Amino acid sequence: MTTATTPDLTHAGEEGDVARQAAEYLELAAAYRRLNRAQRRRIAGAATPETRKLLAELERTMAIERSPGSMSSILTDGKEKQAAHLDLIDRVFREIGRGHSRKVLITMPPRHGKSRRAARWAPLWFMARHPDRRVMIASYSADLADDHGRWIRDAIVSYGDQIGLHLHAGSKAANRFDLADKNGNRLEGGLVTAGVGGGLTGKGAHLAIVDDPIKDAADAESPTMRRRLWDWWTSVLNTRVEPGGSIVVIQTRWHEQDLAGKILEGEDADDWIRLDLPAICDTEDDPLGRNIGQALWPLRYGRKALEKIRRAVGERVWWSLYMQKPRPLEGGVWKWPWITDHRITSVALTGVNLSRIVVAVDTAGGAGETHDETGLIGAGRTSSGDLYVLEDRSKNMGADTWGHEACRLAVELKADAFVVESNFGGDMAKQIIRQAWNELHDKGATGGMLAPRIIEVTAKKGKQLRAEPIAQLYSQGHVHHVGEFPRLEGQMVTWLPGMDSPDRMDAAVHALTELADPAQAGLGAQQYTDQRLRGRR
Repeated sequence: MTTATTPDLTHAGEEGDVARQAAEYLELAAAYRRLNRAQRRRIAGAATPETRKLLAELERTMAIERSPGSMSSILTDGKEKQAAHLDLIDRVFREIGRGHSRKVLITMPPRHGKSRRAARWAPLWFMARHPDRRVMIASYSADLADDHGRWIRDAIVSYGDQIGLHLHAGSKAANRFDLADKNGNRLEGGLVTAGVGGGLTGKGAHLAIVDDPIKDAADAESPTMRRRLWDWWTSVLNTRVEPGGSIVVIQTRWHEQDLAGKILEGEDADDWIRLDLPAICDTEDDPLGRNIGQALWPLRYGRKALEKIRRAVGERVWWSLYMQKPRPLEGGVWKWPWITDHRITSVALTGVNLSRIVVAVDTAGGAGETHDETGLIGAGRTSSGDLYVLEDRSKNMGADTWGHEACRLAVELKADAFVVESNFGGDMAKQIIRQAWNELHDKGATGGMLAPRIIEVTAKKGKQLRAEPIAQLYSQGHVHHVGEFPRLEGQMVTWLPGMDSPDRMDAAVHALTELADPAQAGLGAQQYTDQRLRGRR
């Protein structure tokens, strides 16, 4: 029998048992979290039905915590779309969620899920991990930014108990809200949104997200709007980021001097992690490891769908918004229609009889990120004077690599000559090519071909004077690209007089100049006496 002053030892013992069991469960749960997936699967397979239910709930919690994409998949029962490029965005936010300070610039096409993942699920996930930290979201308009804030606020209402987030009763506006603990007490964390050009007063941000800072082409082309955006970026947003905080800018490219372009030209450009994700891969160092020509989201936008979009929007919009390589509106030496209107397929080339084929090399002077690429272009001509760009094998490579690459391309195309620039390492280039050819010949890799002649080009003329006659041939429809060469073509249409001429374009100009008029003095061509052109007309 108990009295008013005697503890109820029965209940006290039960509470102690519960507390002890809870502590043991938490300890076991922590140990379970440290196991890899295979180990967890074996444990679940050997567990009792009751234990498996507990483990399934723990796995669900772990998945919600893992990444924004994993959270979205769990909370929407798998309805939220997943893709490799979205996983890449997830990795960025996982690094930030672990406490690493990051500046990240993500450029990718429209309608590829960037805003939904980076400006909605990611900040929701971040706040669930760090309810004591603040997030800022800015977009080209206050309305769009508020839409993001409203979505996140409503998601907290819907999923709050599952992700451990709650709104403070006195701060629930779409453009500004604070977080609370489960008892309703205000926490330090929360969210504020604003349009570009608007104020971001109040508390600072541990994570600032700028999503689609440019509304449309008109704003992108306006020097006033671009200056307004940059002023806001430097004087407003950057001043609100807490020490050790992170900034994520995610946008489609509109103009060479848009926000992304200015960031990449800025003094702190090296501090930024750049994830450049064109709709179709056009580089060997793609962040996703795609092969050249592979679509970014093939399940949603395959090559056929992207080609249809390209025809609909035009070349300039295509290269800006979809390929993340904005082009000047006017003033380039080359025009897009000169290339695109006369392009042919490799199948169509089989009906063309080429009278000459050359491989041109524009050397870079070394390998590594501090050097330019080595331009390596294969081109041919018919007896009637039409010219064909056959291959672009340009890339960053040193002398120990480009010589063999040039020789392999010459064997593949059955080229009769190499074209190299003599006043920029020409003598060394000749030696590299000869040595590489002899090594391939000794290995039986030249197919019995005669060594192509090495033609030295002395570039006495200015770059514009060299390029313009070739551009004129393009304008007249005499040059045909066999397939697409995105990086070469991009260099051509963006090159302006006075700019340094890029590697691929220089190599193409050398090749096409040599082929354009073989009888013209000074181009280096001459009649062959060794029958290497036998069978060509």
